Amino acid sequence: MRLHMRFWFQTATLGLSVSILSLSHLGSTALAQRPVVPGSGVELTQVGDDFEDPNWGYIYNNPKSTEDINEQQNNPLGKSNNGRWYEGIKRGQPDLIKRVPTPPDGLPGSTGSMLMQSLFTGIPNKPSRQMHQEDFIANVQYRIGGPIAVSKTPSVTTRVFLPPINEWEKRSGPQFAFRAAVETTKMSEKQVFLFSSKQEENEVYWPGLFIVLDSKHQTGKKDDYAYFRVRAARNGGDFKGPQITQTGWWTLGLSFTPDGMVHYYARPGVDNLTEEDYITSQYPYGYKCERFRTFFYNVVNGDDGRTWSTAWIVDDPKVFIGETPRVARVPGGASSRIR
Repeated sequence: MRLHMRFWFQTATLGLSVSILSLSHLGSTALAQRPVVPGSGVELTQVGDDFEDPNWGYIYNNPKSTEDINEQQNNPLGKSNNGRWYEGIKRGQPDLIKRVPTPPDGLPGSTGSMLMQSLFTGIPNKPSRQMHQEDFIANVQYRIGGPIAVSKTPSVTTRVFLPPINEWEKRSGPQFAFRAAVETTKMSEKQVFLFSSKQEENEVYWPGLFIVLDSKHQTGKKDDYAYFRVRAARNGGDFKGPQITQTGWWTLGLSFTPDGMVHYYARPGVDNLTEEDYITSQYPYGYKCERFRTFFYNVVNGDDGRTWSTAWIVDDPKVFIGETPRVARVPGGASSRIR
């Protein structure tokens, strides 16, 4: 089945030229047979955060880790004082992490959210003038005693505040991401002298949704163009998802079902996700997901030593398990495919 749905409009107040949604055939896209709405089931209250504690704080333990660049892990890692967050050991933490008042139109009753922003996303005080990213990781598997099997249908949701487009870093490319760390088992070949054998090994991979900007300051076009990019298709490549129609609050979600698929959702505003917010279902890299480890955020900039990243604010990230999940209706029918 081939499905096309494209609506174009201009949003003068944002200076964004956007497409609400583009659905088309993509050969490497998996059939979405059984997507589950993120947030279905029971919340695991021992993980996630609501940032309502006025004493919420972060211990940086600088210098931050830069293992991906110079193999320096720089222990001890940064961590939040409530034990629910920690610095990514590979790429380090954002330069600024703090509790802030919840921006307008946030979740009812919310008074606190978390801001993340960076100047040096590479090695501190040594600008590379190349795009780098940092990882801010939720402490999930260590607080609950291990990864969650996909037989329990885990899912994760978050609210993300997108500031006005004129406050974004004026650079084309990824600006932010909401991702998960998941596991599968794969066969690898081990060579010993003249003999080789195959053995099972654990493989970790990181699907998610990136927020990407085509900046008018670099494209030369009249308007900025923002959209979600999905990681990843069966062949391992990222692909374009829905266009971002407005700034302000968005709700994002990922779910993981017993068939090993990853399901992606997004909607403007702070309301809970529904089946109408479905984007796509994938076997990223051709893997079938077996276990959910955690979720994390990426903050990205051009690492020029002068320009701060866009200021990203998040609220109320939650993890759920739904052993009797609510099955979503796939737009266009069970064989619909989305690019």
